[in-house]
Amino acid sequence: MGASIKREGNGGGRRGRRKAHAPMSEINVTPFVDVMLVLLIIFMVTAPLLATGVPLDLPQARAKQLETQNKEPLVVSISKDNKIFLGQEEKTPTSLDDLAVKLKAVAAARGGTEEPVFVRGATLSEYGFVTKVLARISEAGFRKLSLVTEAGAGG
Repeated sequence: MGASIKREGNGGGRRGRRKAHAPMSEINVTPFVDVMLVLLIIFMVTAPLLATGVPLDLPQARAKQLETQNKEPLVVSISKDNKIFLGQEEKTPTSLDDLAVKLKAVAAARGGTEEPVFVRGATLSEYGFVTKVLARISEAGFRKLSLVTEAGAGG
């Protein structure tokens, strides 16, 4: 992006003589538009990939949304086939017996059990299994439990 210089006169005359040059007041916006379109396409392609976590069909409920935190929350996800995933990015399941041990290690690394644990349970997961997971989280020392749902018209 630059400005071009408009020359006055017919180009004739003596050599070495300076002519009065006036800058043009036009800006070429085509490169700017090209860059913006490329960025738009990049963001449209990458935005769906930013959704993190284990894909679950969460139950719907009418409730007030929790306030956001500064650090990444501790998330325990339960799939419809009763597999437990610890953390948002975790793709390998954890057994029910190892859950309390792993949560205690996370608590030691994060500095305590005062932060809330968000439990994401699939709609079709068994109620008894979810209560066992909640008991193991409580056994690890966490007392602030929040069940994650989708906002909707549910009960």
